[in-house]
Amino acid sequence: MDILLLGIYAFFVWLIFIKLKWLPWNTAWQVTVVIIPIVALSILILTLNVVAPSTADVRVLKYVVQVVPQVRGRVLEVPVEPNRLVKKGELLFRIDPTQYENELNAAKAKLASDEAKFAAAGASLVDASAGARQLQEQLKAATGQVKALQPKLELARLRVRQNRELVATGAGERFALEQAESTLAELQGQIATAAANETQVSQRLAAQVNGEQASVATSRAQLATAKAQVDLSRAELGNAQWNLDQTAVYAPSNGYAINVQLRPGSFVVSVPFSPAMSFVEETYQVIALFDQNELRLVEPGDKAEFTLKTYPGRIISATVDSIVWAQGQGQVQQSGTLPQTGAFPQVPGRFPVKLIVDEPDAGLFLAAGADGQGAIYTAHVAAIHILRMVILRVGSITNYLVLKLH
Repeated sequence: MDILLLGIYAFFVWLIFIKLKWLPWNTAWQVTVVIIPIVALSILILTLNVVAPSTADVRVLKYVVQVVPQVRGRVLEVPVEPNRLVKKGELLFRIDPTQYENELNAAKAKLASDEAKFAAAGASLVDASAGARQLQEQLKAATGQVKALQPKLELARLRVRQNRELVATGAGERFALEQAESTLAELQGQIATAAANETQVSQRLAAQVNGEQASVATSRAQLATAKAQVDLSRAELGNAQWNLDQTAVYAPSNGYAINVQLRPGSFVVSVPFSPAMSFVEETYQVIALFDQNELRLVEPGDKAEFTLKTYPGRIISATVDSIVWAQGQGQVQQSGTLPQTGAFPQVPGRFPVKLIVDEPDAGLFLAAGADGQGAIYTAHVAAIHILRMVILRVGSITNYLVLKLH
């Protein structure tokens, strides 16, 4: 672009000074003609670097998932094809499930046994509770019997006193007195028997825990223990089922299994520092790195363009998502020593700008690690943005050149 502008400028210089001779071609004008493009281009480029900053370091980044199995074991099959697109949920590899199937069957058997014990404890509680209720009914009946005999006893005592008075005056019969005394003695015996029965039942109910008969409390404790064991067995069964399910490892998202060295017969373990394979997600991020003073006017939402060497001659439109105002030189590792600055000051770091690819380029395949050039067009001095666009397109065309001699 600079050469094109210089060519246009040279044409007008030739036209004015040589062809039409409107101005004399002397030393003063020759110096002026040389200084004008130098100053103008310098101002133009410096302004352009602020209102439409560019970078030669645009990168495509992708998340890489280290696939680590949750269980250990011998690999039976690896159906995934290396470097081929894999959909989320497709099988990556399968581990021998024999050990985990046996553990699942053992957990099922243990759960069945514990459930049977729980049912037996429930039946025992029902029987114990029924016995306690029976004792309470017996106590109620004995108490009722004592209360029912009390009026009869009072009546019998009254008749005995009345008959004694009649016999003492000679107006009554001796037989009637003896019969009344006999009835009184019989009622006293019945009350004594009922009171003894009431006391006996009360003593049996007195042997209680928390208001229940001791046998009921024991049965409740046994039932609670059996229920806890059933819950534990169900948890163990769920854990065994989960372990069995983890013998099949599936793709966490759409992506690619890169450099698959895993083969049937390999032994894998569930430790994070020994992944079975690396999985590169299909979703990508585009990051453009700029010097710190280039981002003064850049705002989220600004338009941007970038090129990649993998697509020579193609301009990919994008939008600024955000500026990542952090980089490694702003972090000091936790240590007991003072930070090391080195013999020379550190070179000021650059800040990344995250770009969102616009339609219709959003579905374009971008390889992880692809690099290229890019530019951001701010809302300032839009009239000269065309210069940056031309420069970017010329640079994209040069990507067709493969500059090597072998």
